[in-house]
Amino acid sequence: MEDVLQVYARPYDPDYPVVCVDEASKQLIGEVATPQGTKPGQPARIDYEYVREGVCNLFMMCQPLRGWRHVKVTDRRTRRDWAECIKELVDVHFPLSRKVVVVEDNLNTHDGTSLYETYPPEEARRILDRLEFHSTPKHGSWLDMAEIELNIVNRQCLNRRIDNKADIVREVTAWEEDRNAKQCHIHWTFTIAAARIKLKKLYPTIGQTTEDHNQS
Repeated sequence: MEDVLQVYARPYDPDYPVVCVDEASKQLIGEVATPQGTKPGQPARIDYEYVREGVCNLFMMCQPLRGWRHVKVTDRRTRRDWAECIKELVDVHFPLSRKVVVVEDNLNTHDGTSLYETYPPEEARRILDRLEFHSTPKHGSWLDMAEIELNIVNRQCLNRRIDNKADIVREVTAWEEDRNAKQCHIHWTFTIAAARIKLKKLYPTIGQTTEDHNQS
């Protein structure tokens, strides 16, 4: 936790941008009955029945200090999908940066193995050399600021029934362009000092073993 918070305390540096990455599934839901038309000022009227049309995945990349984010929509969330997302991050979005500092949760697909399973060794190594990883602790995914952006995109433009990936892509692209144009920053205020006070019970006591601390 403190490792991630220390990264968040770094000043803005385009040579070493701090980028948070997270992913989430989006259920594709279609209508059984055609929604009825409404008049201005009236709420939408839709039937309670619906049909499941599968799922797609949203990869969220955001640079909090710059007020930038990008959503990559994929069919799945496999190792290959993550590897392609990371390659796009370094080669397309930050090609001039020396290293991209990535904060993400510790899902088992989020490691160099995924790159080596997707690309030739030379390419996988090249991508890894452009990255500096910092993982959130177990049960600590809330420390990943990309999770905030995922909540916002779901609330602002995906909070209704959408039955196909193409519409998802169109919606998130419009949302992304508007939010980037406004340079909506994330003002993170949870620091190491605050953590040591608010989460004091999670810290081992000096002179007490971790096992004793957990038992107490």
